[in-house]
Amino acid sequence: MEQRHLGRTGLRVSRIGLGTLTWGRDTDEHDAADLLKVFWEAGGTLVDTADVYGDGDAEYVLGRLIEGLVPRRDLVIATKAGSVPDPDRRFDGSRGHLLAALDASLQRLGTDYVDVWQVHAFDPETPLEETLQALDIAVASGRARYAGVSNFSGWQLAKAATWQLAVPGVRTRLASTQMEYSLLQRGVEREVLPAALDLGVGLLPSSPLGRGVLTGKYRHSTPADSRGASDHMAPFVAPYLDDAASRIVDAVATAADGLAATPLQVALAWVRDRPGVAAPIIGARTSQQLTAALSVETLSLPDEICQALDDVSAPVHRYPDQDWSTL
Repeated sequence: MEQRHLGRTGLRVSRIGLGTLTWGRDTDEHDAADLLKVFWEAGGTLVDTADVYGDGDAEYVLGRLIEGLVPRRDLVIATKAGSVPDPDRRFDGSRGHLLAALDASLQRLGTDYVDVWQVHAFDPETPLEETLQALDIAVASGRARYAGVSNFSGWQLAKAATWQLAVPGVRTRLASTQMEYSLLQRGVEREVLPAALDLGVGLLPSSPLGRGVLTGKYRHSTPADSRGASDHMAPFVAPYLDDAASRIVDAVATAADGLAATPLQVALAWVRDRPGVAAPIIGARTSQQLTAALSVETLSLPDEICQALDDVSAPVHRYPDQDWSTL
């Protein structure tokens, strides 16, 4: 699998990443082992997790598979911290919480360091400089090789990167930002992606298949074994089952027919090759699904197909977004 630099850093990652959101909950250790083996044998390196996935079980399962199945040196492990199970405060970006969470992640993963450590979301109740100091401490101590953020808006990403550049003594620079990005969710193109490109921060798209909807599986009904039929995942899929999404899904299916490919391959190739994207994160439930996703390695979309998909899924830009003056 082709390797790409993560943003403006020397770290190289596979251009498709493996997500572990369901590990330890819907995906048991046996199935996780199958996924990791298929991914590794295909040349995949980037494995994305978080301390809250499966209430910590995702990291624990991944840790059990390292060395026993796949050598630690062959993986680029990215994890996140900052989400908390508190209905009154969903995110805690305080230095104390973040560093304690990192230590707990390392223990579950059974490793001395993570390759990329990301703040899971912006915490408005903690000064941003305190959050960023935690990233600097983690990298300086060797517990993390690189640092990033997740779910930061454009101004939050720009403020964080600017603070790191402006404050003397800060050595850590943001390597990545993780955001949802697909043909069904192009909101990052308004401000986040332009900021990331300007700052040299690599984008790691989550849900690149529109939460599974872009595969076409929901075109006529909701499969009984799909996330859309799951009690705890159905609300996650539901926003992308409207008429607007249906038109985009139909366009992807038409493009796939013309290319003798699958809708999954077309949708994934589109986001993989967008400017600024380092590696979309795939959350496959089975090794068969993952194998189908990894087959996109040989597919490059023709320019006219990309343009057609751009047109049918184009987000609305209004003042004061970029290019508003041309409206």
